[in-house]
Amino acid sequence: MPASALMTVMLAAARKAGRSLARDFGEVEQLQVSLKGPANFVSAADTRAEEILFTELSHARPGYGFLMEERGEVQGADRTHRWIVDPLDGTTNFLHGIPHFAVSIALERDGELVAGLIFNPANQEVFAAERGKGAYVNDRRRLRVAARTEMSASVITSGIPHSGRPGHELFLRELQAVMATSAGVRRMGAASLDLAWTAAGRLDGFWERGLKPWDIAAGIVILREAGGYVSDAGGKDGMLDKGSIVAGNEAIHRHLLKLIRTAAAEPAIAP
Repeated sequence: MPASALMTVMLAAARKAGRSLARDFGEVEQLQVSLKGPANFVSAADTRAEEILFTELSHARPGYGFLMEERGEVQGADRTHRWIVDPLDGTTNFLHGIPHFAVSIALERDGELVAGLIFNPANQEVFAAERGKGAYVNDRRRLRVAARTEMSASVITSGIPHSGRPGHELFLRELQAVMATSAGVRRMGAASLDLAWTAAGRLDGFWERGLKPWDIAAGIVILREAGGYVSDAGGKDGMLDKGSIVAGNEAIHRHLLKLIRTAAAEPAIAP
């Protein structure tokens, strides 16, 4: 991918935050054996990474606004541009020493997503895209979604609502429908990487509910530039507002959307 000024800024910020997370990840692996556990340490790691991203991106593009996991909405003097940032997507993986987590940065211009970058510090993979310029992994290989069109041959990923989150019963109906028609379902634990891996053709489709804009904004750009289709659970373009997402190539997106719509329309199971 040709190194534009914008992507150079995003990559430099992500790598600097990633170095901080990589150091902290090494400590987390050691903390797993302690009785106290690493939860507080991971929260601090998340905050440190976000501070690095805020500082680096603010310095490179003064006046741009932010939407961040910890800071929330930060208004900038330039109301046409907004960074949407997750300093640590896959916190539970990070907490348990699982090397599948990411820094996610997206840029919104006049309300439209125009660039996205997802970086996994554990394996140094960078997924990046700018609108109209294609999507790439590690600046070398062009990304394309998988060509499989039948659910029976497809591996699908999702996020499972954990304790304290609503939607368990609906998810089980959706999961049952997808399990019955697909080659397998995976739960990887980082929505940004689910989208990046779908863009790379490693996974064939992805659906999830209850997400935040910073979980999916960068991945939406990357997936679209890899030729993928993405919508909310209603088939519309309200992913950031509604927090639901369905993604894949044209055929798999259509199949998935039909399955989860049908599951959502089923009556709830009586307790």
